[in-house]
Amino acid sequence: MPKDMPGNRYDILFQPMRIGPKTAKNRFYQVPHCNGGGYRDPSAVVEMRRTKAEGGWGVIFTEQTEIHPTSEITPFIEQHLWDDRDIPALARMAEAMKSHGALAGIQLAYSGINGPNLYSREVPLAVSGGPILTFTSDPVQARTMDREDIRDLRRWFRNAFRRSQQAGFDLICLYGAHGFGILQHFLSRATNQRSDEYGGSLENRARFLREIVEDAREQTRGEVALSLRLSLHEGGAFGFSNAELRDFIEMHGDLPDIWDLANGTWEACSGTSRFKPEGAQEELVAGIKALTPKPVVGVGRFTSPDAMVRQIRAGILDFIGAARPSIADPFLPKKIEEGRIEDIRECIGCNICVSGDMTQGISRCTQNTAFMEEWRKGWHPERMHPKGASDSVLIVGAGPAGLEAAHILAKRGYAVTLADAADKMGGRVLREAALPGLSAWKRVADYRLGQLAPLPNAQLFPASRMTPEDILGFGADHVCIATGSHWRRDAVARLHLHPIPTDAAMPVFTPDDLMAGLVPQGRVTLYDDDHFYIGSVLAELLVARGCEVDYVTPAVKVAEWADNTLEQATIQRRLMELGVTLHLSKAPEAVGADGVTLGCTWTGRQSRIAADAVLMVTARRPDDALYHATRALDWQGAGIKSLKLIGDAAAPAPIAWATYAGRRYAEELDQPDRGDALSFRREIAGLLDLPALTPRD
Repeated sequence: MPKDMPGNRYDILFQPMRIGPKTAKNRFYQVPHCNGGGYRDPSAVVEMRRTKAEGGWGVIFTEQTEIHPTSEITPFIEQHLWDDRDIPALARMAEAMKSHGALAGIQLAYSGINGPNLYSREVPLAVSGGPILTFTSDPVQARTMDREDIRDLRRWFRNAFRRSQQAGFDLICLYGAHGFGILQHFLSRATNQRSDEYGGSLENRARFLREIVEDAREQTRGEVALSLRLSLHEGGAFGFSNAELRDFIEMHGDLPDIWDLANGTWEACSGTSRFKPEGAQEELVAGIKALTPKPVVGVGRFTSPDAMVRQIRAGILDFIGAARPSIADPFLPKKIEEGRIEDIRECIGCNICVSGDMTQGISRCTQNTAFMEEWRKGWHPERMHPKGASDSVLIVGAGPAGLEAAHILAKRGYAVTLADAADKMGGRVLREAALPGLSAWKRVADYRLGQLAPLPNAQLFPASRMTPEDILGFGADHVCIATGSHWRRDAVARLHLHPIPTDAAMPVFTPDDLMAGLVPQGRVTLYDDDHFYIGSVLAELLVARGCEVDYVTPAVKVAEWADNTLEQATIQRRLMELGVTLHLSKAPEAVGADGVTLGCTWTGRQSRIAADAVLMVTARRPDDALYHATRALDWQGAGIKSLKLIGDAAAPAPIAWATYAGRRYAEELDQPDRGDALSFRREIAGLLDLPALTPRD
């Protein structure tokens, strides 16, 4: 229903809202989020935020912006505001954020005991000294700040306030959430063990925060709105609890212009959909609005406009905060405003976006293939380039790669035919979505099928197995093969590069078998040399079916790559609670008729466990036979201009890699051959002819 029609139940989301001296045009508030770009890829980040502005967000924030080199979190690539030379890049970002009427916000961070300073080599400073608390257990300790250090820190913040205002930002977010910001370190008894006027009572622990807010108002003359981002609950015996947070807000209700509240650790706040439903933080934030006259924004991976409206009408939140949903669909507000609910590209909560920051790469999104490619490749989440000289494309395989290729090509204007051997289209996402905790995965297929359904130039043919002869006789200008992959059952992956001895009497299963409905019985040895989510999901499935599970992995912890999606600890805890027996730093060396011989990956020492069946979660083989058989024929003589293999059929990887492969194929069709030129733009640092530093410098 368009906005101007009477009775639109979403109108409340589009009311203008005051935030101190500023007014947001609506209640859609893109909270700060990282993206893997930071100071290395400023233009990529600028265009990503500009796209959010075009999509209708009322407030848009940067990611974490480090204010001083005495606190930086290398190897993570965040933004810098260390001196005035950082202002121009951030000014470009502020301008982009405001290009369609949004308020531009910058999140300022001083990481304290979380900042190892591996790049700056400065001595870390903390509220109370101790080992640096990071993901990477850096062998560094921070020094306890004395009063002079605190005065210095206040000055550094004032410098950052001045620079933020000079860059054109409307809001400043003081970061004290997720355990990462020094503001939380002052508030929390876990990290504040001081005995001076900054420690002890809650009033004392809040002193620095009050001083910083006063400094901000003075430095900006009250012209910039202030957001205070705090953790809703910090666990542990001495953590800043939800009860203490409520006491703090009741004592200081007027302190910021808006309260931005997010659950405890980053893992707790941004849990995957496997472990955290939409709106999971409601219990922690409910009732806080009554403690303060200032507006409250909260997050919860909100994708449903009805859930958003309920949060507002129930008096839980004033603004709908979003990071991951704004990545999956930068046009979420505009689609709700225009009544195009069916066009929303819903976040699936896989946290692949987070992995870009954790791996120091560039972020990507399973759903929004244009994310962080807006500048690098010129892609847009909603607008496609017009078609080239060709007219028609045949795509064989309707998994995530094939669906995305068909979706983009059809919107470019090509006549697209999508054929799949299965009765239902979706490929691996349909199979995986049926597993415990992964139902949101189905959104990958549902969105693309929903977008293709009304397009007259797209034809979909399920239950249509294609032969090479069918392909040659079809008459399409271009052919794309996206037939997926299948799991190996011979233990070959990272550790074993060749098959291991296996007795034929032992039933050996693969993930494909379980997803097809075949379930082992009795005691099962699950060997995980994949290290992402699928092994642990299948372990849960086996336990639910009554199996006793021995989980074997050559890694020192289960699902170790899931550290990058913030779920490894939760996965390991879940398996232990389910009674799964973990065999860490072990790998099968031989599979016998009634058991498995394990070898320690450090010492080679062998042990043996009994088994009724084995499940191999290892490598995958591309299903590329159709491609190679077609390529062996005279496909060019049949009038086919190009024959391409994409997605898992070319190189198996997570689903986000498959959707990206589909987008890339669709974008590059009918484009000139680049030769050796890069497929994306990048920024290269220039060399300055500066004199050498002297000791006095």
